[in-house]
Amino acid sequence: MANQYVDLETLKFLLYDVQDVQEVLDLERFSDYDKDSIEMLLNSVKDFADKELFPYFREMDENPAHFKDGEIIVHPQVTKYMKAGGEMGFIAGSFPYEDGGMQLPGMVSHASAFIQDAANNHLPGYIGLTVGAAELITHFANKELNDTYVPNMLTGQWGGTMCLTEPQAGSSLSDIVTSATPDGDAYKIHGQKIFISAGDYKGAENIVHLVLARIKGAPAGTKGISLFVVPKNRPTTDGLTYNDVTTVADFQKMGQKGYCTTHLFFGDKEDCQGWLVGEANQGLKYMFLMMNGARIGVGRGATAIATAAYHASLNYANERPQGRQLTSTGKKDANQEQTLIINHPDVRRMLLLQKVVSEGSLSLVLKTAKYHDLSTASAAAEEREKYRLLLEIMTPMVKTYPSEMGKVAVDNGVQVLGGYGFCSDYILQQYLRDIRISAIYEGTTGIQSQDLLGRKITMDNGKALQLLSEEIKTSISASMAHESLIPYAKKLGTKLELTQNVLQSLMGFALKGDYQRFLADATPFMEFFSTIVMSWLWLDIGREAKNAMLSGNKEHSEDFYESKIHAMEFYFKYELPKTTGLAEILMDNRQALTIGTEKKVFA
Repeated sequence: MANQYVDLETLKFLLYDVQDVQEVLDLERFSDYDKDSIEMLLNSVKDFADKELFPYFREMDENPAHFKDGEIIVHPQVTKYMKAGGEMGFIAGSFPYEDGGMQLPGMVSHASAFIQDAANNHLPGYIGLTVGAAELITHFANKELNDTYVPNMLTGQWGGTMCLTEPQAGSSLSDIVTSATPDGDAYKIHGQKIFISAGDYKGAENIVHLVLARIKGAPAGTKGISLFVVPKNRPTTDGLTYNDVTTVADFQKMGQKGYCTTHLFFGDKEDCQGWLVGEANQGLKYMFLMMNGARIGVGRGATAIATAAYHASLNYANERPQGRQLTSTGKKDANQEQTLIINHPDVRRMLLLQKVVSEGSLSLVLKTAKYHDLSTASAAAEEREKYRLLLEIMTPMVKTYPSEMGKVAVDNGVQVLGGYGFCSDYILQQYLRDIRISAIYEGTTGIQSQDLLGRKITMDNGKALQLLSEEIKTSISASMAHESLIPYAKKLGTKLELTQNVLQSLMGFALKGDYQRFLADATPFMEFFSTIVMSWLWLDIGREAKNAMLSGNKEHSEDFYESKIHAMEFYFKYELPKTTGLAEILMDNRQALTIGTEKKVFA
């Protein structure tokens, strides 16, 4: 069972060959690492995941985190994992040396985390949020806060969270009411936060919350939000002292049951202290560093769940005999032995859909991580700005495509198992429940889609879109060198032109000031554009496989390379054509969503 949740060979092919991690390793910041050191790291992570993560996956679902006697009770493996995360560098990996980190490229950190996510998606969130919170402190907080909190977070001794959502506000952060009142060199924090992942759990010595709140007199809306470090237990000269952060309840979920989600009250006894991070009223800007990192993490987690589900259903299809194949007469021979279900064309179609979604999504995650590395570590300011813009436009897609299409992929995995897929004896139903939250985490699909169309496509007068188009055109040009890839390269070029037509149609509403109509179909646009982006990534995968075969590269088998090319062809046949219908929807100017808001429309 230990090897059935991830394909390390595919991960390494995408990391080394397709996304060329060496380009990042050549940067001065990451010069201490080479392919051999990364190979050792990934192999050790896989060994750890086999022993300490995957064996507890079903157990954590069957024994969920829960609220009891004022505490959140979690599986004992959570505390063990946090400790191991500190010792093995899962937390400190991407932090610079001066902060006590390993200064790993983000591409490598995400590859490591992907293995862990695939092994047991209930656990990595505890570490992921701690990483994000510590990173935010190192970027924006003063030296005292850094010295007080970051070292214990990087060792896994203390956990971290981000606290945004409130009961009355939901995703509308402009409506948060948690207050911060000056109190000497600190602030008195008062308010509630809900849906706080890893917000509290027995076994953690301390939890460091990054809390959005309003200082009295601050401007209304998002412009008046500040950010505070609010520990569950505040450090003093005598040790840790309770900081009036109360867990009042938890949320019992349909999936990821081992990953606790809490309802917190700050300042029930008016003794909750928080410390301002950076400048007042800049909290949301600071928090976006953590939120954007978390969005890539959500996409990576969804990719990992889809990957694990693919391997589970593939294993079943290779073992389950059922039915018989059609003979040349178009009939079945009842005297033949039953065939394995993987030999049925419709089962193969469902498995290939899972394969192209999961492997393509992994390439998307690694590509986005690469843009992050280049945006922070490239020597030239012009290069850093280029990759910053590419990172901006990719982030809503890397969060959304794996979450939405991963859900479709896992659902197909359930279908491969037929009736057994719906039964708790088999793991597919758990993967389907676990992945469902991904489209909601860190900004729903609708929010990400409006971000893509309303901000990222138009930012800097379309500069980010222009840069991404240039990247895609470069891939198209390189692929034209292979005669067998020319039809696919041309098809992708045609879809780029179609994108311009779609945007020209939609922009007409924005130019007239009808922004509600402009963004009404943002989610279909997300599906349209991310499908095209994924075809670009699959073209790259196919081209690298073709290059390896022609050069006689024996690092992987010929069957391995052929499987990548076949998957690329499948994507272009079954997935990319869907953009034609989506374009028709997007360019249909008839109003359907922004009129008739009267209740009778939904009668």
